[in-house]
Parts: sequence; structure tokens; C-alpha cells
Amino acid sequence: MQCPACQNTDSRVLESRAADSGKSVRRRRECLNCDFRFTTYERVETVPISVLKRNGTRETFDRNKIVKGITRACEKTAVSNSKVEALVNELELLIHQRNAKEISSNEIGEIVLEQLGILNEVAYIRFASVYRQFGGINDFIATLESINASKARLASVV
Repeated sequence: MQCPACQNTDSRVLESRAADSGKSVRRRRECLNCDFRFTTYERVETVPISVLKRNGTRETFDRNKIVKGITRACEKTAVSNSKVEALVNELELLIHQRNAKEISSNEIGEIVLEQLGILNEVAYIRFASVYRQFGGINDFIATLESINASKARLASVV
């Protein structure tokens, strides 16, 4: 690691600890040439993921867009911000585990809907209405009927 004061590349680590909720390591270092102390952070390098949009364009995966959409769907429900963060963390983990450089916005939307269906029905309907581009009341009714049918199947199994 290069010293910011003298550009010497020899330094020793004085202290290491987890930072950013365990996603990085913070190291206090001391230059062996000039004794200048500095801090470095070590993070896992992730490959940027492209999202293939419905219109055929590609853009870099943006976690904040997902958080914003889910938060809007969860407004005035019992879903807390920590649950939204946990859902987005799970989504992001699933996307990175795929080891693919590209994912379609449809795949992301379906994963979010699956998680919201477990978390809160109202948030599910709100998100589905935007994601699936509901055109009218019939789309809402069909979605509600499919939720009820799923509940009935689960109840008969248990």
C-alpha cells in the first residue's frame, strides 16, 4: 500500500477490524519510511451487473431504484424500513450469486413480487400494479383472485 505522504510502498498494519457491517475491512497502517499513519479499506470487488430493460436498453443495476420502488409500495403498511432493506439485501445477494453480468428487469420484478407476497399483500398489489402495468380494475381483480387461490392451496396442504 502506498503511503499518502511519501509514496513509499512499505507499511505495516497496526490494526484491522470489520467495517460497513462486515462488508469491508478497515486497516490502520504506518509507513515504514516516514512513520505517517493512514487508514485503508479493503472491499470485495463485485462485477457491475447490467439490467436489460423492457425497451431493450441496458443500465447498471441501481440498488436505490429497487429500495425506492419497494418503499413506495410499502407506504402506510406495517412493513418497516429494516424489512425493506433486508428484502433488497436478499435480492442483491441472489443477483450476485447468479454469476451473470446481466439480468432482465422482468426477473428482478418477479423476485421482488415473490418476496413482497410473503411480506405484505397490500405492498404486493401496489408493486404489481406498477411492475405489471395494470390497465384497469380487471387486472387488480385477477391478481387478487390469484392471491386467494394461492392461499386456498396452501391452506389445503397444511
